[in-house]
Amino acid sequence: MTHTSLEALRKSLSKPKTSAQLCLLGIVAGLFAAILIIIFRLLIIGVQAIFLPESDNYTELPELYRLFIPVIGALLIYAIAMISRYKHYRLGVPFIIHRIKQNYGNIPFNSTLNQFFGGAIALISGFTVGREGPSVHIGAAGASFIGSKLHLPYNSMRTLAGCGVAAGISASFNTPLAAVIFVMEVVLREYKIHIFVPIILAAVTGAVTTQFVFGNTYELSLINVTPLPIWHYPYLIICGLTLGAIAYAFNRNLMYVIKVFRRISMFPRLLLAGTIMGLISFLVPQAMGSGMSAIHLSVISAENLQLLMTILIAKLIATLFILGLGIPGGIIGSVFGLGVLIGTLMSYFGSYMSPDDYVVGTYAVLGMAGLFAATLHAPLAALVAVMEMTSSSHITVPAMVVITTAYVSALQFFGNRSIFLQQLDFQGLPYQVSPAVEALQKIGVMAEMDENFKLLYSNDKDQINATLNAVTSDPENQTPLIVFDEENGYRLAEYDLSLMSDNAIPIQYVELEGLSSQCTLADVFDILKDKRGSSVYIYNQLDNKQIMGLIRWDHIHQILTIRNSLV
Repeated sequence: MTHTSLEALRKSLSKPKTSAQLCLLGIVAGLFAAILIIIFRLLIIGVQAIFLPESDNYTELPELYRLFIPVIGALLIYAIAMISRYKHYRLGVPFIIHRIKQNYGNIPFNSTLNQFFGGAIALISGFTVGREGPSVHIGAAGASFIGSKLHLPYNSMRTLAGCGVAAGISASFNTPLAAVIFVMEVVLREYKIHIFVPIILAAVTGAVTTQFVFGNTYELSLINVTPLPIWHYPYLIICGLTLGAIAYAFNRNLMYVIKVFRRISMFPRLLLAGTIMGLISFLVPQAMGSGMSAIHLSVISAENLQLLMTILIAKLIATLFILGLGIPGGIIGSVFGLGVLIGTLMSYFGSYMSPDDYVVGTYAVLGMAGLFAATLHAPLAALVAVMEMTSSSHITVPAMVVITTAYVSALQFFGNRSIFLQQLDFQGLPYQVSPAVEALQKIGVMAEMDENFKLLYSNDKDQINATLNAVTSDPENQTPLIVFDEENGYRLAEYDLSLMSDNAIPIQYVELEGLSSQCTLADVFDILKDKRGSSVYIYNQLDNKQIMGLIRWDHIHQILTIRNSLV
């Protein structure tokens, strides 16, 4: 791609609108993210095949293997953290939310390296974490890499990071529509058409690419979903209330574990996590593995109430400590597994209501949906996920009942908040921006800069005065004059009417700060908001910082007061 076409691409992407270029980049970002996630998943499957008869099935391993594999895994995770020099556990979905909101989706390479290999080791070692956490991080990082290499405007890089997240979720669960809703509902927390379309394309690309390697399968395809008679609905409301309470207790206890062990350094924390996981695995081998392994167990052991209760308690304790102590991995897969187990247990009373119908599978799916919605504050994503993963229309209305009841009860009765936002608050990672800044973040400076200016390389006042006379001769079309010299840098030269006299050249200079052409109007606003005036110049960082245009405060003010609805 030539320099001219790249500049045209960057200028097009700086505008907050749907474009063919942005859609194509969304597809490329989704493809690149999917390839990285395929490599990630193949690495896990390949290593597990060395010592497991079946992927994610640790039940046939000898007891000592189950005891020590998580400990060894924890030590390897620590070694990866030391190699990557990324010592704290700011990883996964919460960290990506922070980086998208505050840094336009730029993801540090070291954190990605840590998440890729650390997450793979955690999943290989049988820790009760989901693979979507690393997948989201890797997907966003892959999209960020593309944007950085092409030096795209930051507003488009933010969208590409959302594309990477959507591809990550879609590639993990084969749920492209749920991935799109999750990005809008949880990560970006807004719905805009010009963002929506490329994220859809990225999610579809991620799903299709992973289907090509792993097939078009769903974890919930093993579960038989049957219609529920209407007399089940009062009981579904009780199930929703129960799931809301469980979600609150889960979030509260997870944050409690995080806070209790926050002062302990990384090595003993990870070693403790490996020891706890090893002891639980020694006693309850079915508790090992990602949260999705619980789905298979609930299907083959649906009649064994005691076994399911034991697995649920073991997985719940393991999940709280593993995630709380900083083992890299996702929470969504864990919540899915716990929700399926809880729903299967709730089905026992439902079976008495319909003895002729096998409703266990339906309740298992509803348990997953309700716990997901209340824990992550993502009711719409939960509904779409179960619809996609079951391919059943029978689940829609019961899922709505359970999801809304669980979500509202957790929020209203317990004041429950999204576990992601609680983690961000605890870690001191900001994720909220003002409405004004959020609107300005969507517009690149290249879309709004004034390119009609005169640049003079001189500090000679007579020459400046003569040039100023020339550019201001037309009252209806006055051209800004920017002067440059080595001592003062770029300055805006204007007439100073208050200093008019016969003996002085009436010129005043306004100091200008520069911003890269990748920046957004939010960066301009950040510089000028205290002054409520002045201007900034825009430079091309790829062309010896050559000045490209000028943006004044009154232009920013006009966008906020008149055109805000457009962005």
